[in-house]
Parts: sequence; structure tokens; C-alpha cells
Amino acid sequence: MNKIHAAITAVQGYVPEYVLSNQELETIVDTTDEWITSRTGIKERRILKEEGAGTSDMAVHAVNGLLKKRGITAEEIDLIIFCTTTPDHPFPATANILANKIGAVNAWGFDLQAACSGFIFGLTTGSQFIESGKHQKVLVVGGDKMSSIIDYTDRATCIIFGDGCGAVLLEPNTEGNGIMDAVLKTDGAGEQFLHQKAGGSVKPASHETVDKREHFVYQEGKTVFKFAVTNMADVAAEIMERNNLTSDDVKWLVPHQANKRIIDATAARMGVGSEKVMINIERYGNTTNGTIPLCLWEWESQLKKGDNIVLAAFGGGFTWGSVYLKWAY
Repeated sequence: MNKIHAAITAVQGYVPEYVLSNQELETIVDTTDEWITSRTGIKERRILKEEGAGTSDMAVHAVNGLLKKRGITAEEIDLIIFCTTTPDHPFPATANILANKIGAVNAWGFDLQAACSGFIFGLTTGSQFIESGKHQKVLVVGGDKMSSIIDYTDRATCIIFGDGCGAVLLEPNTEGNGIMDAVLKTDGAGEQFLHQKAGGSVKPASHETVDKREHFVYQEGKTVFKFAVTNMADVAAEIMERNNLTSDDVKWLVPHQANKRIIDATAARMGVGSEKVMINIERYGNTTNGTIPLCLWEWESQLKKGDNIVLAAFGGGFTWGSVYLKWAY
């Protein structure tokens, strides 16, 4: 009997219409287009402006597009894993809200929180349910409305993040394609360098926490950059070594879109040329859990069955990891 792998059989993305350019940011905080571009590679990012709209609303667009593309109904979905740092509410899970909005009445689901590494953690988790034979259609969603937790008076963070969402469908594959391997890592010592100070059980929301602007992303940029450059590159190289992959074997690198310099360092460590690297950070910024599925969505037409693809990410916590997959269609 052939081994069952969990293969991506459809991908779809969604980004809001509103474009927040570097030029507009120049009117909001003390920064310049040249400064932002040279340090991050970002030119613009998308912002979800609709009143009362949250992360699940972007996911509805992505998932409905995916279902139409795959030619299936929401009732056929077994499980929804929603990877997000900006859930609609602390509870219930945004996966449950999404299921209700799309009519996935036969699916159970949960949210997965691993900051910017969430999507590859979710992809790996979802693959286990497929490989076990217990599930046939697992939806893995990665999306964030980062604008909801960004302080637009803090030039260190407001230049980086944007809003967006992507989704993939995992199904069983016995042809040798799909998710082949994953290396996932965490180090809680990184908490102090990238976190949200208030809003959890340690420091619940209060008048004081709001006044102190503690419900926004706090990042110690230099430290995070140093860890990300080293660890994201290391783990991508590790998964290549574990699977005897040379740079010639790798068709595509799909890196988390946090900083162009981190992406370049990862590609260099892998020995992969820029022509093999998916980059859209200049248009979307860092959409956290949305970056990798949005890349797969934009490059879908260029992907061929059997292509060796390496995903790599680094996030707050710290969390980081890499996934090796063979494209299935």
C-alpha cells in the first residue's frame, strides 16, 4: 500500500482593497519611503477598512474562492485549522466563526497561534489528520488583520505589517507528492522581544493599559532581526540536509515575508538564486500568518506537479520552522 501524504490540492488568497503606501506613512509618522524600502523592502501594505470586519471576513473571501476553484462544497470539509494572531475574539475560535459563515456544517476546528510561523505549524498539524486516514479534506487558513493591533504612532512597527489571508486545502495523495517533512522549533525566551503587553490573563484590559498603548505589537527590532536571520536560514538548510536536497533540487523557496534582508539571507544559506524565491513583501508587507499562503496563491500558475518547495518562517515567541513539500498538481 502506498504511503499517504497530505497534499495541497487548492490555494486561494485575499487582500483588502485599501493600499497604505510608504508615502502615506510619511504623513503619519516620522519616516521616509527610502528608509522603509532600504531596511525592509516594503513599498505598500493592504489595510482592512470596513467597519466591523475582522480576520474571519477576509478568510471567507479566500475560502469561498478556494472551494469554487476545487469544485467542492463547504459541507465536504472535515476540519478547519485557522492560524492567526488576530482572532475575531478571544473566544470562540475564529475557525468556528468561519465554519458558520461558509456553511461548513460537518467540520470541527480550532485556532492555532504561533505568530508568524503559525501557517507552517498549522500545515504540519493538518497533515497529521490526513496521514492518519481519519480526514479527507482539511482546510488550513492563515490570516491576520494586523492593523487591529498596530500602533500607527510607532514607526518601528507600523511600517512593517499589513492585512491579508490565504487558505489551502489538504487532501490524501498516494503518488508521492505532498508534505514530505517538517522541522518546527520554539523558544519562549524570545517572548520579551516581540509580544503584546496587555489584553491577556497576566495583564487584562484596563483604562491604564489602554492609556499606555499596551494593546499593540511591541518589537525590539534589532534582536528579532538577528534571531530571525540566523534561525530561519538554519532551519531551511536543515530540512534540505535531512532530505538530501541540493539547491538544484529546490524549485521554489517560499519564505515568510517579514523583511527582504531576512529572505535574502535564507536564500543565500540554501544556495538558492533569487529567481527561485517567492517575494511579494513590497506590495503586502508582513501579513503574519497570511504571507506564505498568499505567495503560493500568487505563484500557483507557475507551480508544476512534483516541484520541490521549501517553506520557511520565523515568528514571535520565538517560533520558527521549515516545511518540505512536493507540489501535487
